[in-house]
Amino acid sequence: MKFKKIIRILLNIIFWAFVAGIASLAVLVLIYGNDLPDYKKLATYAPPVATRLYASDGSLLIEYAEERRVFIDYADMPPQLVNAFIAAEDQNFWTHPGIDVQGIIRAVANNGLRMMGYDTTLSGASTITQQVAKNFFLTSERTISRKIKEAILALRLERAFSKQHILTLYMNQIFLGARAYGVGSAALMYFNKPVSELTLAECAFLASLPKAPNNRDRAVERRNYVLRRMQEEGFITPDQAAAASAEELNINSGFTAQMQPEFQYFAEDVRRQLLGTLGRETLYNQGLYIKTTIVPELQIAASNALNKELDAYNAGRNEKLQGAIIAMNPHTGRIVAMTGGRSFRDSSFNRATQAYRQIGSTIKPFVYLAALERGYSPQTMILDAPIVGWRENDTLWKPENYDKKFLGDVPLRLSLETSRNVPTVRLVEQIGTENAIEAAQRFGVYPSDMSNMNLSMALGSGETTLEKLVLGYSAFINGGRVIQPKLVDYIADRYGRVIDGTPTQIIEWSPDLLPPETVIESEPLSDPQSLYQMVSILQGAVERGTGKQARVPGHTIAGKTGTTNDVKDVWFVGFSKNLIAGVYLGYDTPKSLGRGAGSHMAARVFADFMRVALANEKNQPFSVPDGMTFMRVNRRSGASASSDPSGTIIQEAFKPGQMPNPAPSQASSAQGPVVGGVF
Repeated sequence: MKFKKIIRILLNIIFWAFVAGIASLAVLVLIYGNDLPDYKKLATYAPPVATRLYASDGSLLIEYAEERRVFIDYADMPPQLVNAFIAAEDQNFWTHPGIDVQGIIRAVANNGLRMMGYDTTLSGASTITQQVAKNFFLTSERTISRKIKEAILALRLERAFSKQHILTLYMNQIFLGARAYGVGSAALMYFNKPVSELTLAECAFLASLPKAPNNRDRAVERRNYVLRRMQEEGFITPDQAAAASAEELNINSGFTAQMQPEFQYFAEDVRRQLLGTLGRETLYNQGLYIKTTIVPELQIAASNALNKELDAYNAGRNEKLQGAIIAMNPHTGRIVAMTGGRSFRDSSFNRATQAYRQIGSTIKPFVYLAALERGYSPQTMILDAPIVGWRENDTLWKPENYDKKFLGDVPLRLSLETSRNVPTVRLVEQIGTENAIEAAQRFGVYPSDMSNMNLSMALGSGETTLEKLVLGYSAFINGGRVIQPKLVDYIADRYGRVIDGTPTQIIEWSPDLLPPETVIESEPLSDPQSLYQMVSILQGAVERGTGKQARVPGHTIAGKTGTTNDVKDVWFVGFSKNLIAGVYLGYDTPKSLGRGAGSHMAARVFADFMRVALANEKNQPFSVPDGMTFMRVNRRSGASASSDPSGTIIQEAFKPGQMPNPAPSQASSAQGPVVGGVF
């Protein structure tokens, strides 16, 4: 009877202890369970994922991310990787309801024995589900209230989601050191491979990281501990554990998408542009796929061409000359190459898009185009003779040619091909300074709101960027159309939907993902015949004039050199039918490049680049608009070849009603198209 009484008392104690436990749990739920975060949003888990920037050929340039993360679905996780994390972190994961009572008892016992001096390992009792609750919703503070909230959330998560979904959340969110969040990113960071290619030893290493993600001193020891746990749980055999333990652990120092230095200026321009349109959160955390316009082989060729010239000039000099090159399709604005300086590491300032510099003689094509639009022909004669006492406002100056010579009457074409200054001054005087400057404004080279309309601006003292200059020249061969520079072909969100550069606007896309054709609605900037005459003259500048260094054997090239006062800045902008490139060279703090320097240096960079860019292209002459008449003329006199056969004979393009000049012997008595005089 006494024994039965003892049993009854014990059962009562157990019963009331159970009741008290249930009551205590109910009280804790009432106290801590009402203001817990909404865990249901984890049903549509979309973690922050790195945005990736790709070249036009699909090669990866760089990743943008605040946290390095690659999302991996549970179905794509190798079973041994999952088993490694379960063995290391939560051996009863598949059977417990969110909290592990056995684990709590084991942890209490082990930690108690250790405090008593026994050689046992300190252990925790947090399940994987509890870690998900903490990582997504709670802080890491070590308080009783936080642990209670963690347990309540874990129980709710287990009721709401499958074990596989909880593992997906855990293995994509957990921090594994080296700025890597989740197993996908960690596999790349530590082993430079996707999770599907991880060995058993590498899986065990990743599973060892949650306990000490930034401590690699004991990497092999911790990996082997996980392998022992996997063997104890029956996930692997002793032979597998022994083989994996013997495997050398080759850990990267910290892998990331390393971009070649040639692409850094371009990538930074893309980043700045998208940061403004998308915002930081979308750009860095939404896992965008950004397909850019850059063509790797052309980018490398542009960088090599620029650096070759800069290195040759800078050898033995303390202050280093800088420069830039930009190349694009003149019909679409797609930038295929851009280099903004000698070294992005030394200076991230992009001299192709950010440096405003005086453009010198590269403005002349716009001035001469203004004359062609007003009825001048390429063979209209302009006087190249001294101008004494030229005054503009309070400034008295004497225009001079680069070679310090004067040629008398010269055809407009010859004046521009050889970049003569004095005839240009006379031409500006004839057509009007404002008209000359307006042409540069119309083509986007100068800003439209310029108030300083003086002669020096018409001669190139105004400032602009290399990019704006190249865009302006593009209109010469694209039908006089305004185009915008294009760095990105398309952007896709993490689900593969193409967006238009804003976080929410989804657009339709053709199956082949080719860039959509741009619908140009603006009126042409000039008439096609005047534009063609200008292109023809610029072709002559390369073949016979100041741009000879820009010639590319076997290809039709046009372009213009530019040099500012004291040779402080040198330029060349040139083009084939479907590719245009501009080059700028100068010091960041403007000063003379010195004796022997000049625009031929920029033209040389252009030619080096274009030889690579056009190596596999057939020659394509420039398109001729309707109504043009071609006649052979004497380059020096502008007279027909039949009436003046001496010297260089060229093919000239005339608009309807335009004719060659009279023969030299008739010019004095004829009412010839002579412009200017002594003033």
